[in-house]
Amino acid sequence: MPKVPNWQLGREMAYPYEAGRPEWQFAFAFNINRCIACQTCTMACKSTWTFSKGQEHMWWNNVETKPYGGYPHNWDIKLLSMLDKANPEGQAWEGGADPKEKPYGTFGGKTIFEAASEGTEQSQRVMGYLPTDEEWQSPNIYEETAAGAPMQEGEWGGSTQLPEHKVWFYYLQRLCNHCTYPGCLAACPRQAIYKRPEDGIVLIDQKRCRGYRKCVEACPYKKAMYRPSTRVSEKCIACYPRIEGKDPHISPDGAPLETRCMSACVGKIRLQGLVKKTKDGEWDNVPDNPLHFLIRDRRIALPLYPQFGTEPNGYYIPPRWAPRDYLEQMFGPGVEAAIEQYCCPDRELLAVLQLFRVSQRIIFKFEIEKGPKVAEVPVTMPSGKEKTQTIYNDTVIGYDKLGKVAAKITIEEPTFERDSEHHVNSI
Repeated sequence: MPKVPNWQLGREMAYPYEAGRPEWQFAFAFNINRCIACQTCTMACKSTWTFSKGQEHMWWNNVETKPYGGYPHNWDIKLLSMLDKANPEGQAWEGGADPKEKPYGTFGGKTIFEAASEGTEQSQRVMGYLPTDEEWQSPNIYEETAAGAPMQEGEWGGSTQLPEHKVWFYYLQRLCNHCTYPGCLAACPRQAIYKRPEDGIVLIDQKRCRGYRKCVEACPYKKAMYRPSTRVSEKCIACYPRIEGKDPHISPDGAPLETRCMSACVGKIRLQGLVKKTKDGEWDNVPDNPLHFLIRDRRIALPLYPQFGTEPNGYYIPPRWAPRDYLEQMFGPGVEAAIEQYCCPDRELLAVLQLFRVSQRIIFKFEIEKGPKVAEVPVTMPSGKEKTQTIYNDTVIGYDKLGKVAAKITIEEPTFERDSEHHVNSI
């Protein structure tokens, strides 16, 4: 098996094919702390792409409640257990972090590709499993079901104390991660799955697909789905006509647009874009790209289950109220540093966080216009330390691919007082 570099693991790993080199890579960041699980994103995707016969069980975008929820049921717990069985007590992170080469340290365990290559079944390239029909039945299973011990009689505030709540749950937003090393692509015996060289979006050629469901079995996130009415597999296509800027009404000048699930987000938790890649397949150093800033520079947005080895291109700002060991299993060892930053963001980070869901146009570049100091706020950090956050009313400007202003927003929300003489409902 060829060796490919995986910056999320901090090492090379085995993969059935040589590394691809897309010019740009489709990627996105979610701020879990803001999600209200309204499922607007879910229905935006469903009504656009999966409304036909045979697609009833297909939720290419879904929001599930952790720790008990999941679609299909227990999709992550099953695979984590299989990997642990294949490498008992060995699925752990090692060594110190290096900001560029090993931002989360080094993963010393086995990926889904490495665990499969050492098995007895030579035809299996990727460790995985096929969900049962029952596991596909309920996309909202255990919604808002909490874990932990509730408050006892006479106890006050015990279940809501930060840094971790005693009773907790959080919403996990999920769609295809359009991985750098997709499990679905590696497993397909027909080579019907491919990454687009222009943007890294992973697609299925349905003319080549024969419905063997190897992609369904191999995808660790279970975002490739079999359609029984056509006997082929389907998956998220990253709304590529919007990425290409082919919507004549919203993007008459051809500027790339966010996907349907991203642009419909009510809670403003989503930031989607394209990151520039070098000829070697590495992230190009573009510090004024908001995704590069959040993911590579500040490392506040973390990959989902990086230990699987697919190098997913979906990233998450972890919830600050959930147990750290649970979050580190899901997002890797960068959780504590990410939450510390989020609890008391500095001037530049606070400005960039305002760019989430402010425009349907993809933001390729940002700049900050400095404003006056407006507040000093005492903050108790998760570590227990006290800090003072100084807030400035800066203006952050986002530019699209054509260099046009796509968003312009201030830190303080402007207030407009209407004239009571002309507006009856004015105070």
